[in-house]
Amino acid sequence: MIIKSSTALRNDYGKISTLAHETDEPIYITKNGEGDIVVMSIEAFEKREQILKLRSKIMAAELSRIAGEQTITLSEMRKAIEEKFDVEL
Repeated sequence: MIIKSSTALRNDYGKISTLAHETDEPIYITKNGEGDIVVMSIEAFEKREQILKLRSKIMAAELSRIAGEQTITLSEMRKAIEEKFDVEL
């Protein structure tokens, strides 16, 4: 976990930005010794958002499976795709 003060952010923005890009980790910014905000590179943020969306989709699929909704095997799906698109997977 990387923690920097708001003063460091204000005085050394370039260094904080470089650190965020090099580590791909969130940087916790404190104000008066207390946690205030989190800073991260856009790339790290977008990657995190993609992971959260994927986890949400996986959770929805798992809840559907648990609820007893109809499912198909990977082999069945592959066969359906091959038949529909006349390809071999």
